[in-house]
Amino acid sequence: MRKIASRVSQLNGEGALAVYSRAKELELEGRSIIHLELGEPDFHPAAPVVDAVRDAVAAGRDRYCSTRGVPALREAVAGYLKRTRKLNVAAEQVLIAPGCKMALALAMMALIEPGDEVLYPDPSFPIYPSFTRGLGAKAVSYSLLEKNQFQPDLAEITAKVTPRTRVLIFNSPNNPTGTVFTDAALRGIADLAVKDDLWILADEIYARILFSGEYQSIYALPGMAERTIIIDGFSKSFAMTGWRLGYAVAPVHVVDAMDLLVLNTFTCTAEFTQVAAIEALNDSTNAVEAMVAEYRKRRDLFVDKLNRIPGFRCQIPDGAFYAWVNIEETGMPAEEVQRLLLEEAGVAGIAGAAFGTEGKNYLRFSLVSARNLLEDALERIQRVSLHWRAAVSR
Repeated sequence: MRKIASRVSQLNGEGALAVYSRAKELELEGRSIIHLELGEPDFHPAAPVVDAVRDAVAAGRDRYCSTRGVPALREAVAGYLKRTRKLNVAAEQVLIAPGCKMALALAMMALIEPGDEVLYPDPSFPIYPSFTRGLGAKAVSYSLLEKNQFQPDLAEITAKVTPRTRVLIFNSPNNPTGTVFTDAALRGIADLAVKDDLWILADEIYARILFSGEYQSIYALPGMAERTIIIDGFSKSFAMTGWRLGYAVAPVHVVDAMDLLVLNTFTCTAEFTQVAAIEALNDSTNAVEAMVAEYRKRRDLFVDKLNRIPGFRCQIPDGAFYAWVNIEETGMPAEEVQRLLLEEAGVAGIAGAAFGTEGKNYLRFSLVSARNLLEDALERIQRVSLHWRAAVSR
């Protein structure tokens, strides 16, 4: 058999999808499963967005379009970032892609050479180190630890910078911890990037799902607009996961490079989805605010009651829609707790090692189900906790 390219062996999958597949198997057997494994909102796009995509298709907006994205959407993204993050971005700095993963991949392909080193947080989205390795670069982790409230340790990051370090990636609010990086952390990362001439890949996909305060983007800090690439999109904030619509904001010469990659790969993003995305950004029904308010209620309900279950400990997340749960006191490996919850309780969560080695004693639950389902999940977890209560009480 002829060989597959070696770069493919450097890639890994996503643990959430493996758990989801097993959960679906159990459902086919007639089991009741509460899905808390995928980061997919249970909301749907607002009615005006659905109307807009229908009208766009009916109007024939289903042709090839600009490789960088339709000009009206690029302008709308710039205006949206000005309104919601106080960022001064020109439309020429925006590139539209079919999903945030593709925007991330394009940016990484444009910036990273084989042999480079890329700093990424642990725990975090598993595609960061996976795609880094696929590009022939070295993925170097820095830890987000519970004892530091899952904030980055700037001394650790500084110590890991070498002459080969080219890119630093971070995600705030963070998946899976829900941590929002402090202003001090952002300033520290910015200072390091300037000093060591690093690119910053700022994954801001959860920027609108913030439970207090205003979002602070590293892009706005002095000297950072010229070295920062923002990755964002419509999946989380606008509940448009299956639409596959994301974007990157970058210096124009980086957008030029990414555009050439678009031309050599997928040609363009579907025009009718882009037209509807303009309506999503306008958010005429305040759908985002209502959704975030509901996530806040779910967070408060779930984390409060989960912390009453023996063996479980969860810091209150400041953003995103995840609960990152320490299960060390159960005396059991996280993979076994995950298995028990799924197979015996019908609750699908993810063992934290799927997000990096620092996640070995954690589970991640997505708070994307209705409150009555979260209540049911908590009751089921409480029942299954009998398996480890004796260990906790010692």
